[in-house]
Amino acid sequence: MKEQDKKYLLDSIRAIKDFPKEGIIFRDITTLLNNKEAFSFLIEHLATRYAKMNIDYIAGIESRGFIFGAALSAKLNLAFVPIRKPGKLPFNCLKESYSLEYGQDTIEIHTDAFNNTKNARVLLIDDLIATGGTALAAVKLIHRLQAQCVEACFLLELQDLSGAKELANLTSVYSVLKV
Repeated sequence: MKEQDKKYLLDSIRAIKDFPKEGIIFRDITTLLNNKEAFSFLIEHLATRYAKMNIDYIAGIESRGFIFGAALSAKLNLAFVPIRKPGKLPFNCLKESYSLEYGQDTIEIHTDAFNNTKNARVLLIDDLIATGGTALAAVKLIHRLQAQCVEACFLLELQDLSGAKELANLTSVYSVLKV
């Protein structure tokens, strides 16, 4: 992607200083979603990138990963798999816990998410990678279902927090924008 295209996308994302607490710059993607040209441009870029990677499924992390993952799944005519917070999926699930700054959290995936297909090729997608805990847990869930995470894709990477570097030990990582 050209630098001017990256600037276009980054300019479509609102930066809110001191939210949710002082010293944090929150990247609000709702302004990108509300810009039909920017959102279409992003999905077209991702579709071009992934069209020839022989992907079987796109898995999105709750909740913003659902937005990008479902749109890309529809564009590429692929199945979409939600990875959710505990208690949100109605069938048998695998769980994976991960560390947060103060405590732990858990995500889940249906045990038949990839239709019991061994070595299914899966693209993981979310809006942002910071410390990488959620993404690491998601890749572990994909692997536990005997599928292959072909790549983890993020709209934004917060480089100072190094989550993408750690995730790269498990799968290839693509970040559209790095801040």
